Amino acid sequence: MTIDRQDLGANAANHVPLTPLTFLARAAAVFPDRTAVVHGRTRRTWAETYVRCRRLASALIRAGVGPGDTVAVFGANTPELLEAHFGVPMAGAILNPINTRLDPGSVAFILRHGEAKVLLTDRELSRTAAPALAALPARPLVIDIDDPTVTGGELLGAMDYEAFLASGDPAHAWRGPADEWQPIALNYTSGTTGEPKAVVYHHRAAYLNAISNVLMWELGTRPVLLWTLPMFHCNGWCFLWSMALVAGTSVCLRSVRAEPLFALLKSEQVTHLCGAPPVLLTLAGAPAELREGLTRRVRVLTGGAAPPAALLEGLEQRGFDVTHGYGLTESLGAATICTWQDEWGDVSPDARSRLKARQGVQTPLLEEMMVADPATLRPVPRDGRTLGEVFLRGNTIMKGYFKSPEATEAALAGGWLHTGDLAVWHPDGYMEIKDRSKDMIISGGENISSLEVEAVLHRHRGVREAAVVAMPDARWGESPCAFVELAADADVDERELVSFCRQHLAHYKVPRSVVFGPLPRNPTGKVQKDLLRQRARDLALML
Repeated sequence: MTIDRQDLGANAANHVPLTPLTFLARAAAVFPDRTAVVHGRTRRTWAETYVRCRRLASALIRAGVGPGDTVAVFGANTPELLEAHFGVPMAGAILNPINTRLDPGSVAFILRHGEAKVLLTDRELSRTAAPALAALPARPLVIDIDDPTVTGGELLGAMDYEAFLASGDPAHAWRGPADEWQPIALNYTSGTTGEPKAVVYHHRAAYLNAISNVLMWELGTRPVLLWTLPMFHCNGWCFLWSMALVAGTSVCLRSVRAEPLFALLKSEQVTHLCGAPPVLLTLAGAPAELREGLTRRVRVLTGGAAPPAALLEGLEQRGFDVTHGYGLTESLGAATICTWQDEWGDVSPDARSRLKARQGVQTPLLEEMMVADPATLRPVPRDGRTLGEVFLRGNTIMKGYFKSPEATEAALAGGWLHTGDLAVWHPDGYMEIKDRSKDMIISGGENISSLEVEAVLHRHRGVREAAVVAMPDARWGESPCAFVELAADADVDERELVSFCRQHLAHYKVPRSVVFGPLPRNPTGKVQKDLLRQRARDLALML
């Protein structure tokens, strides 16, 4: 009998369902005295954090929360949200972190659709939470997060978080999931063009993606992560679980403002931070006096639109090493990463920044990434020119959409996650996002990438941020329209920007119109191109 034919079945000795909860238990056992979390004057070790998470799990169970129930958290980057990432699934429940920038109607929809049995809500957000709760047919158990670092707001719940925790058992004998495919979290997409979709994460994906984060970003053995990324967003891109794996320190930050950000960078000796382009702009635009005393380099992981080459180069000179990644809510955060290559150190700063601005290659524990024809699923040539859609496959992809079987089937058709993002594949295997499929501009039959035009605009000294959309054009069908937010004290007009674009773009790609002013953003901070497209349509009628 050969080994492959022998019946060697799985049992408790050689098969345990994967869950990131085990990372917390290990951190508390191996590094009990290491600092786990810092928030204002609060500093807690991994041993203390483990006890608090067990208390939370026990308190939830005593309050009637059972396996598969949803526990929502409407809170900022504080220790309570960190603890919920462990305590809620320890109770067998599903964590639903809610975007703090949403309006009451959206919060009410999520609480109702997700069937929240308990809501932990920050008192500072009571102006949103109160009308959201009032709109529900049945009110969940409400627990207040009464953060001592803020004033104002209203207490809405039956008790505050600390009192609720005190009702739990510090030695609660929690168990991991019986099946690693069980849900661990429910995350809602931003829903800018309709009701948000509810993305279901499973324990296996969370476990593997947390490990993948450690590998792809070289977190090391004692990282100090400043939470410039909202913890509610894709469960903090799974870094809350990653930090438990390496027993690192999470430094909480309620809002991204330059003064407290740089103060914490220095006082806590921060090594890593994550953030979208607005965070990069905050880092780059900080006055010199705030940067004084920053003695160690900080690793920055960014997602969203490709950072302009000039911004990357400027941040590098200021002590920030930026790595660009790409992902979706459906991929639990980063799915690709622009992995550094040694030979890039020998090229010019401008060329290096352009290489680093690409979205890169698959993360270590994603099985496959490809750029392919969406109709045939055939990979496009790796020529850096042929456009295709980005497809992802692997164990770090969502379980599906809650209560939306048709949307789930469409998103995972053919055994791949369909991202809807358009990219090219370079000869070195690195992919580069060119646009969302809906954001591509078709002018006279030619495809124009809005991201390409934006990248050129970002190279102009007077442009802080730019967004480009299609404007109806009687002759060409569509033409580019640029919406530009100028840098402070910049004196730039439309003629200058159009002339600048003509120097760097084919004639048909140059914006026909430039509109100056603040860019509208959705609750997750992304520029709302749907609103800009409507403005462009209105503008076309006036021309």
